Amino acid sequence: MTMITYRLADATRDLPSLVALYDGAARWMQDNGIVQWTPGEKDAEHFRRRITEREKGEVWLAETTGRTVGGFELWWEDLPAWGEQPPVAGYVHRLMVDRASAPPGTGRALLDQAEQRIAQAGRERCRLDCVSTNPRLRTYYENAGYTVVGEHPSKVAPDGRRYGVTLLEKRLDSVGR
Repeated sequence: MTMITYRLADATRDLPSLVALYDGAARWMQDNGIVQWTPGEKDAEHFRRRITEREKGEVWLAETTGRTVGGFELWWEDLPAWGEQPPVAGYVHRLMVDRASAPPGTGRALLDQAEQRIAQAGRERCRLDCVSTNPRLRTYYENAGYTVVGEHPSKVAPDGRRYGVTLLEKRLDSVGR
């Protein structure tokens, strides 16, 4: 099995890799009939803000043999999807895998890393959302131990468009503690 290492993303050197990861994942989704992301939708400035606003969250990269093979954003709150919540969860966004070079199981390994980081921060739940019209991704998360806890029928995107999302969460009672 290929060893995956994780590190916090750096705003000076990692922006091109993050944009390429996002765009590659978005193209893969489109090629496979999944309506979720659009290439070009998240630019370097998006990732720079996420990296530098550490009080709001973190951006992580996964690497094997010196190559970036995946990444994710970890937020400490998610008002657009979950509304005001007590600080008991971390919220995973933009789980990205480079399908051309990532070893099998990288997506699940990224989720495991996010869950461990959330538990290390003293929070007991990992939460995420996916577009309601993406049953394949919902099933993927359910198979990883996530439970559907609600639907948000009209989440507002930064560009003002509205779309429905499925809300999922996983209790982290024994993860990384």
